[in-house]
Amino acid sequence: MPTHATPAVTPPDAKQLRRAIFTGAVGSALEYYDFAIYGLASALVFGHIFFPSLGTTGALLASFATYGAGFLARPFGGLFFGSLGDRKGRKLVLLLTIGLMGLATTAIGLLPTGSLGAVLLVLLRLLQGFGAGAEQTGAATLMAELAPAKRRGLYAALPFIGIFSGLALATVTFRVMQALLTPEEIIAWGWRLPFLASVVLIVMAIWIRLTLKESPVFKQLAESKNVIASPMRSMLRNARRPLLATTLMRMAETGSSTLYTTVSIAFLTSFASQHMANGSAGLGTIGTNAVLLASLASIVTTPLFGALSDRIGRLKVYRGGAIFAALWAFPAWWMIDTGQQGWVTLATVGGFAIGANSMLGAQCAHFTELFGNRYRYSGVALSREVGAMLSGGIVPILGIFLVGITGGAYWVLAVYTLVLAVLTLIGTWLSVETRGRDLTDLADAVGSGSNLSVEERRRSAAPAWER
Repeated sequence: MPTHATPAVTPPDAKQLRRAIFTGAVGSALEYYDFAIYGLASALVFGHIFFPSLGTTGALLASFATYGAGFLARPFGGLFFGSLGDRKGRKLVLLLTIGLMGLATTAIGLLPTGSLGAVLLVLLRLLQGFGAGAEQTGAATLMAELAPAKRRGLYAALPFIGIFSGLALATVTFRVMQALLTPEEIIAWGWRLPFLASVVLIVMAIWIRLTLKESPVFKQLAESKNVIASPMRSMLRNARRPLLATTLMRMAETGSSTLYTTVSIAFLTSFASQHMANGSAGLGTIGTNAVLLASLASIVTTPLFGALSDRIGRLKVYRGGAIFAALWAFPAWWMIDTGQQGWVTLATVGGFAIGANSMLGAQCAHFTELFGNRYRYSGVALSREVGAMLSGGIVPILGIFLVGITGGAYWVLAVYTLVLAVLTLIGTWLSVETRGRDLTDLADAVGSGSNLSVEERRRSAAPAWER
């Protein structure tokens, strides 16, 4: 290993910090606008357009299978772009991923209907997921590496405001369509408009990211000659425990998000309606209204939980969120099953804005702090996206299948939510507290300290502005 001195890390620049927050938020907004539009379309439209002959449950399963295809591609995107981010820097990956995601989303709006359209839909969904596989990781990693250590939880969570802005924008778009167009018009051509409109966000995000500077932590790594040729391979060899911990910790956060923002709407319109006198009339609107309000609430709650993790620790906030998600599961799905606007909204706000996003608020900084500087992007990207595939990708398919075979029983989804929360709690006990950790450290926070030489430790000493 080289023995020359480590260059000092430049203190955070306020202008760069603001620009990183904004560009991260816009990228997250596009990603979640894409995924939310797709999720809403899967719950409300795609079954009628591409799979009309399969019946209610079959069409929903087929629609959510295409939704899950995007999550299947995300770990591969995480592998590719994570390694690229550790070798070439954060900025390049943020530009590539936003362009790839945007291209795929816009192209969905141009698809033909029928079997050919269904095949192309799956291909574009895979491309969309491949691009998304490192988008959020890049935003969170860059933000955490720019932020002052004592406020890293807050700053790392701020770009994720874009998640809820994108989710809210997607939900508003569908609500406007529901208000202005008939169901027949939405199915005939209206569903295309939200996908085509994403081109505006793409252009904005690329333009902003071209002005972004590289992470000072990565620049320090490159200047000290510590960039390694195979960061993903090194991470898989040395960081198995943090990888397992973070993958499990994603289960309740991503799974609950998908359940409360996507599966709940499908459950309302296809199953809860069966025991109501007026059938499914208005239930789609009730569901989308609840998701919209929960998204708006999350713009406030997520950074607040990030700031709380700066004060009391990442794991305390994370475990608190997982315990809340477990306790909320049965009351929430009972409330959703009533089909009443007030109960559905309360259930969704509690499950999403408080349960899932208390975990997300702590996660943004915690995952970044767990991995060493040589393969941080790779570790965070792979754990986030494998977790997303196992929870967010499988959740809607398995959830709808289980509800279907039990005749629409809400308790199945409650049990499912509870299981995800338990898996996340196990993940937190495999992790360690990381609040305030020096991000130039080459060692992982847990499980890999013994593989560093004395010289590697000396070169990862904390810069003055992080002390």
